[in-house]
Amino acid sequence: MRLSVAAALAVFAIGAAMDTASAQSTPVQCNAFMQLRDEAQKKALAVRTAVEHKVERKEICDLVTRYYAAENLVVKFLEDNKTWCGIPQEAIQAAKGNHEHTAKFRTAACAEAPAAKPKVPTLSDAINTPSVDTGANTKTGRGTLDSLNGNPLAR
Repeated sequence: MRLSVAAALAVFAIGAAMDTASAQSTPVQCNAFMQLRDEAQKKALAVRTAVEHKVERKEICDLVTRYYAAENLVVKFLEDNKTWCGIPQEAIQAAKGNHEHTAKFRTAACAEAPAAKPKVPTLSDAINTPSVDTGANTKTGRGTLDSLNGNPLAR
């Protein structure tokens, strides 16, 4: 989850840079970034909430996939409009790096849970003995577990 939160923070930082750049005169197409950024932020928040509430892996996978697509749109917008909107190359590189982290997180979230390893048979399994001694499976009389008062497991 840490990866997608970092990616969301990078999108916020890029948005702040765009806000600063928009204080100057910018072309109309640069205004579309705010909508893309807000959409990506909403999806990042949905992923974060799902992970905090420990929802099922399949649902987290769906949310991360949606966030990945929204983040991909943001990265594509930044690359396509870097000249028009005056986006620094460092911001684009940071967005790409965070997008790669999100891709890794998506891969991990969407991977099947590892199957439970089969239990290795023990000697007790091989000779069919119970794993815990009880009064029902021990003999009374002259045995190791007998004391002056009888078998303590039989009590």
